[in-house]
Amino acid sequence: MKFLKSITLSLALAAGALALPASAHVVVGVSVGFPPPPVRVEHVAVWPGHAWIPGYWRWNGVRHVWVAGYWTYPRPGYRYAPAHWVRTGPAWRFHAGYWVR
Repeated sequence: MKFLKSITLSLALAAGALALPASAHVVVGVSVGFPPPPVRVEHVAVWPGHAWIPGYWRWNGVRHVWVAGYWTYPRPGYRYAPAHWVRTGPAWRFHAGYWVR
């Protein structure tokens, strides 16, 4: 189990290091007729030189599933706008997280 967690963390860090800074806000086309559960509180220790990307609820087509947060390298001159759900009329729309200047 520890091995799997370390591999997952390594892959997440590698993906964050290779990702290019985004300058556009992305809206994922997911709309659901009921709200997601309350956001989970993830307690993390400070890791100097890294940025924490918080977890969020994802819709898998049947129900909401929690996507855990992860560490990545910060992008100088940017701040991270976390993923979130917004009520739009009777539905809930998902907005993916993104880096913004």
